[in-house]
Amino acid sequence: MQKLIEGVHKFQENIFGSRQALFKRLARGQDPVALFITCSDSRINPNLLTQTEPGDLFILRNAGNIVPPYAPATPGGEAATIEFALRALGVRDIILCGHSHCGAMKGLIDDDPPDDMPAVRSWLAHGDATRRTMRDKYHYLSDDALLTATVEENVLAQLENLRTHPSVSDALAKERLNIHGWVYKIETGQVFDFDPQSGQFLPLGSQARPPAFPAAPNDPKRLI
Repeated sequence: MQKLIEGVHKFQENIFGSRQALFKRLARGQDPVALFITCSDSRINPNLLTQTEPGDLFILRNAGNIVPPYAPATPGGEAATIEFALRALGVRDIILCGHSHCGAMKGLIDDDPPDDMPAVRSWLAHGDATRRTMRDKYHYLSDDALLTATVEENVLAQLENLRTHPSVSDALAKERLNIHGWVYKIETGQVFDFDPQSGQFLPLGSQARPPAFPAAPNDPKRLI
């Protein structure tokens, strides 16, 4: 905790004073350029990764960068955040970003969470579509390759869930929104973007290239 307190003091003494104009502007309101949905993992820093300033990103974080399908009877925090970002803030881009070495994704393909983590167990049920996909399509993978595929398939599954939200489907229909599926590789700093044309995650801004791992027959690969 002392590290955090010292950090606040450093911010107040060395940073805030030199950037008062920015913070005065932010005090009047926000106008983010994108909604950034990612994992709660402490190793992920969206502003550091994208080199953005305070006020640039509206950020939604949870274990496994999961977006539950829209449920009008029981809307949750994710639904409220997405709705506010689109209808109150008018963001034009949503980025859903998974990452390498994701503990939530390991939980989907390995043992279930312990009995003393019932909330985690319940939350990961929103990843059942990813779990089924891995069991049905990726039985020939193991270890790191399996986890990589799980991370990627989960991003795609959560993008589909995202489209069930009325604010998202309305904005897409009116061509007022773009949605992006990213995977961040912690150990290299690389970011991979899903390319619908090739059906693969490719280095951000690159052209299509062959898959990094051999595919099973009739199985489009998406591995980085």
